[in-house]
Amino acid sequence: MDEVLENRPALLVIDFQLAMFESDRIPPIHEGGALLERAQELIGRARAARIPVFYVRHDGGDGHVLQAGMPGWHIHPAIAPAAGEPIIDKKTPDAFHDTTLLSELSAVGIGSLIVTGAQTEVCVDTTCRRARSLGFDIILVSDGHSTWDSEPLTAPQIIRHHNRVLSKHFVQLKTFAELNFGAIAAAGRARRA
Repeated sequence: MDEVLENRPALLVIDFQLAMFESDRIPPIHEGGALLERAQELIGRARAARIPVFYVRHDGGDGHVLQAGMPGWHIHPAIAPAAGEPIIDKKTPDAFHDTTLLSELSAVGIGSLIVTGAQTEVCVDTTCRRARSLGFDIILVSDGHSTWDSEPLTAPQIIRHHNRVLSKHFVQLKTFAELNFGAIAAAGRARRA
């Protein structure tokens, strides 16, 4: 598929798994509580506007904190998928690589994505870049993704940097407060008419 032909929007929730927020092996992701609250609200607003919600879940492999089937691998219960909402399992930072994501989005005419998730500089960054290369329009929730401190940079620095870099060529940035799901849904309907 070289280009997405329709532009129906979907909310893509990347890797908000239990171990990211509650684990005895790693610290919680930066501002995890606030991030979960925003994700809950985003999901609720998307559902109210009849915008489909797609979840992505990472399998880190044997012994990893996100090993498939282990407690930390599951989507955080605070944002649990509703019946019928797809969960796309992946093993790389790219949510499209060797997964069913593209075919599932295409099957329901999705051409634009609203992205929230973790980890900013890994799965969020990689998936946004790949989605743009596939022809999707992307809104990245600028305060709806997070990471951990690294040796040279703090989590807030990483988030700010990636917002800036991604907004140059790959995404449109909107804050949680700026997102209007009703307007986004209406614009998608108008483009299909």
